Amino acid sequence: MVEFDPGRLRVLVFDIFGTTVDWYTGVADQAAEIFRAAGVELDAGTFAEEWRGMYLPAMQRVRDGDRDWAYLDTLHRESLDSLLERHGVGAAVDEQQRRNLVRAWHILPAWPDAVAGLARLRQHYTVVALSNGGFALLTRLIKAANLPFDSIVSAELARTYKPDPQVYLTASGLLDVAPEQTLMIACHIWDLTGARAAGLHTAFVERPGEKGPRIPADRPEDAAADLTAGNFVELAELLGC
Repeated sequence: MVEFDPGRLRVLVFDIFGTTVDWYTGVADQAAEIFRAAGVELDAGTFAEEWRGMYLPAMQRVRDGDRDWAYLDTLHRESLDSLLERHGVGAAVDEQQRRNLVRAWHILPAWPDAVAGLARLRQHYTVVALSNGGFALLTRLIKAANLPFDSIVSAELARTYKPDPQVYLTASGLLDVAPEQTLMIACHIWDLTGARAAGLHTAFVERPGEKGPRIPADRPEDAAADLTAGNFVELAELLGC
């Protein structure tokens, strides 16, 4: 790994789910509305946690070659169908409601500091969304949340999922910069570990509530990142923006 020199950075790539947007609140609120319409009595917050808990294992099966490539909406739908059956409410939630639940991941609220922080960073760097979300999902999400990214790089372009190093290398390659000129920003240790393996520098941003009220978030002291910030505005200050 090349020694960290902020002056050499050209591109900042940001994780989306949890780091830039609040997936827990967004999914739980939309699920609660759909469950009410379906006459289903499920705690939407717990359901969102359980659904998210199926996220990494589903992508791991793709990375391991245990299943063919499928973009994230497909993996979310498969996990959703399984979870509804597990709770015994499969018959109550119809096809359109299931589609709406999958689409809940397309419309999520940005954290309060996200827009302002990205706007400051964008004055000095190219700022890019780098996510396991599909290209269409990311386009809708970023537009709905008014996030000022310069570009989107979806794992769909690499045909694998983070933390496979190929996803991070795809981003730096498409943006025509060296990995060491790229800073990966995330609130997940597994994401930063994958980025470091690809030769990128890393910044950990704290999101204490990103997994909801019952599951502890990743801690900065465990991240071994080049930079640690409390939010995007603080990150901009650390980088002199």
